[in-house]
This record gives sequence, structure tokens and C-alpha cells, in this order.
Amino acid sequence: MQIDPTTLDALARRLAQAVPPGLNSLGDELERNLKAVLQTGLKNLDLVTREEFEVQRGVLGRTRQRLEQLQERLDELEKGLSQKG
Repeated sequence: MQIDPTTLDALARRLAQAVPPGLNSLGDELERNLKAVLQTGLKNLDLVTREEFEVQRGVLGRTRQRLEQLQERLDELEKGLSQKG
């Protein structure tokens, strides 16, 4: 999964701004280090893209629909067998 650099920059900047005032002198260096840590951490997560998620959601929806159809068919067959017996 590709991480949007703009979003990552913004997040690193916000984290750097949240640092106590005494550490603000580290400024850009702190922001670069936070960005590197965030990139590494996010790459280690097993994430999927929104597109991959939507594809799998569609597959699941179709599978669920098919399962419901098969359950209905099974119920009909069982009902037919019980009426014969």
C-alpha cells in the first residue's frame, strides 16, 4: 500500500507541534524523525487500499447473496422430501 506523502507530512508536522516547548528547538529534525518513524510503522502494518477493500466487500456481498439463494433452495428440497415421506 502506498502512503500519501502529503498526509504523512501533515501528521508529522502536527506531532512535532505537539511536542513540549523546550523541545521545539529541534524543529525540522524532530519533524523528519517523526515522519521516518511513521513511515516505518505504517509500512509494517498489514493494510489494504480502499480499492482492494471495496473489491473484497463486493465479493463478500455476492457470496452472501449466493449463500442465501442456496439456503432457500435447500429449504425447498428438504420441505419436498418431508412431504414425500
